[in-house]
Amino acid sequence: MWCDNCLLLFPLRGGAIAWGVIIALYNITGAVFLFNWGIYLYFIYQEPQIYGGIAIGIAAVAIVNIVALSNRSYIWSRVCKFVWPFIVVISAIRGIIMIVQLYRGRDKIVWECENGGQLWGSDPESGPRIANMPDGVCRPGWSALFTVFIVAILVDLVFQLYMLFLNWRFSKRLEHYRQMNGPVVGGYYKA
Repeated sequence: MWCDNCLLLFPLRGGAIAWGVIIALYNITGAVFLFNWGIYLYFIYQEPQIYGGIAIGIAAVAIVNIVALSNRSYIWSRVCKFVWPFIVVISAIRGIIMIVQLYRGRDKIVWECENGGQLWGSDPESGPRIANMPDGVCRPGWSALFTVFIVAILVDLVFQLYMLFLNWRFSKRLEHYRQMNGPVVGGYYKA
């Protein structure tokens, strides 16, 4: 078998739990942003809710993986080992679509910024506004916004790929060292 600690940034089990927490928080934050302010960036009905729902699904799988790692559960680790590749592919497809749709809506986003954060398609002089686009979105400009979204989506994808690797590595350790307990009750090779 190859090196047990190769490509690990942290200790396997504890590091994987910490990595899962990071993924869950990152995706929950992204989902909240999309649910609250996604209508200012994506202009097809229900599009931000779909993207936010996928982010919540990713966070849910990360939380299940955290629980599986915490309990050293062989079954749930295998379930996550089966689910993570599908999640990574769905997330990659979602990321590509999000980038393309954001680029297609650049003129509408610029219009919203030029009209004080008013939602595209509404009349700027139509009276009091219920909600506005957050100031932080318009201040840096279109190119900075587009770059931040691309980087955020790529970071999310890389984090998920590394979590897939950590879960696979943990599952392999459970499979290979399940019977090797060592001289003490806790054993040397417990994951």
